Amino acid sequence: MPAQTFEFQVEARQLLQLMIHSVYSNKDVFLRELVSNASDALDKLRLEALRDDSLGVDVSDLHIEIEADAEARTLTVRDNGIGMSYEEVGQLIGTIANSGTAKFLKELQEAKSAEEGANAEGLIGQFGVGFYSGFMVADEMTLVTRRAGEEKGTRWASRGEGTYTLDAIDDAPQGTSVTLHLKPADSDDALHDYTSPWKIREIVKRYSDFITWPVRLVSGPGEDGTVPEPETLNSMKALWARSRDEVSDDEYHELYKHISHDWRDPLETIRLQAEGTFEYQALLFVPAHAPHDLFTQNYRRGVQLYVKRVFIMDDCEALLPPYLRFVKGVVDAADLSLNVSREILQQDRHIQLMQRRLTKKVLSSVKELMTGSPDKYATFWREFGAVLKEGLVTDADNRDALLAVASFASTRSDDEPTTLKGYVERMKDGQDAVYYMTGDSRQSIENSPHMEAFRDRGIEVLLLTDAVDEVWADAVGEFDGKPLRSVAKGDIDLGPDEDGKSEEEREKQTADYAGLLGWMKEQLGEEVKDVRLSSRLTVSPACVVSDSHDLTPALEQMYRAMGQEVPETKRILELNPDHVLVKGLNEAYTAREDRTALVETAELLHGLAVLAEGGQPKEPARFVKLVAERLERTL
Repeated sequence: MPAQTFEFQVEARQLLQLMIHSVYSNKDVFLRELVSNASDALDKLRLEALRDDSLGVDVSDLHIEIEADAEARTLTVRDNGIGMSYEEVGQLIGTIANSGTAKFLKELQEAKSAEEGANAEGLIGQFGVGFYSGFMVADEMTLVTRRAGEEKGTRWASRGEGTYTLDAIDDAPQGTSVTLHLKPADSDDALHDYTSPWKIREIVKRYSDFITWPVRLVSGPGEDGTVPEPETLNSMKALWARSRDEVSDDEYHELYKHISHDWRDPLETIRLQAEGTFEYQALLFVPAHAPHDLFTQNYRRGVQLYVKRVFIMDDCEALLPPYLRFVKGVVDAADLSLNVSREILQQDRHIQLMQRRLTKKVLSSVKELMTGSPDKYATFWREFGAVLKEGLVTDADNRDALLAVASFASTRSDDEPTTLKGYVERMKDGQDAVYYMTGDSRQSIENSPHMEAFRDRGIEVLLLTDAVDEVWADAVGEFDGKPLRSVAKGDIDLGPDEDGKSEEEREKQTADYAGLLGWMKEQLGEEVKDVRLSSRLTVSPACVVSDSHDLTPALEQMYRAMGQEVPETKRILELNPDHVLVKGLNEAYTAREDRTALVETAELLHGLAVLAEGGQPKEPARFVKLVAERLERTL
């Protein structure tokens, strides 16, 4: 039968022109697509041979061959897989993605307009056009194929200019062979020399290293006329697809180093195999050390995504939430289409289910470290505790699991952290809240005036020194029915005084100081929200606190650093009625009608309280001047 010429559909011609005048920056993916197609053909043959004994095919050496001819400028990818019949070639190759072409073009144009083609690359293969990506690097493509069990083969050829030819042939080997007549190399257009053995090795190693079948590079005869043995380019070691007892720790560690570019062994290896309606395998690693750029905006997060052992993308962010961005590894899905775009991944229901499952698996593994390997857990929390706590704000669904694996420094021990569960179990009789305080360092928190009454009464306080602590403590609100309360916010009531003051004595003291408190609030004006007596001070004369539902100064500063405008929050000045300075100030206020000189004392007292919590007086120069003048008077 003579060769027949067919015309492509109008939309198919448009697509071919896009391929020929490629909008894609990474043209290397054409080889990944062809190798992936070949791998699928080998999978199908193996399955067909199991189903049909009469097929009479040899499946003992299923493989993929790549052969380059630098002189002829051709690159051939062949397999000895299932092959295609004449009708199948016309159906599968002659029409692009069947009825999906129009949708592909629409998506492609939207991707181009959205990000100037940056997302367009992710659409290759999604609508079955992976074969045609060869036109990015070739002027002409020829396909020769013969279906297993049939005698005649088929040749398909096209220059991508609107027509293709189909021809039945007698001498085709079983399987499929695709020959690309390559365009000249052009570095300006990111068009590499794809006849170069090193370039072929690089692409196969990057994209197809773990597929099941050997990918062999076939070389021509050398100067002495001998033909060298084909070189197998891929490792075929998909460690995630092998059972745990078949893989050594060293092999896992080597894979981790290859993926993460970290020279150290991982802290923990996590395996997951999901079966059912949506099958996937995951091999995840928790590093032993936090990367230096973990909290920078440009940190590349995400795990490698494979589809049936074919590499799809390096950093698939959709598979794990941002607070697990330190986790490295591989996820291999069986039912995703090749090269789906990042936007589609974010909206895909299966991907969302995978993310939930992977997240729960990582958190349960951390929990196992906590109970079974305390030293490993201590390392993990030291390196990644701060980033994991971000999930307490952003992931309400997993908040309980996150709280269960979180640990915190506390006043109970200088070096042994506590869990919230442990804190609650140790709470004193009558204590109704979990107390915490945030600050820059443990030392600054322990020296804070806010801690005095808690220290004197032996009430444990969590010492939170990470920036995210300011946010999550408010977001979480409670644990095990106990409210989380900042010792630097609101009015703290720790019950009866240690010194045995009766309720009547406390009320009388409040009445005695009422005049001073009202006067100081008036004098300090916009500096304070209120002035009141303190139940948290035992040594210091004064402290400033935030109202129960107000932002703390650190949180205000954080929001402003992120470019958010927040109103300035007034603080509450608390006075220690048992301190000699406050007593003296109250006596002077009561005795004098002219209280002009006391105004400076009130300013100094407020300034000292601001300094004590690590803040800065509104007018530092004036504050220094007042202190200097007072010191002069003492000489």
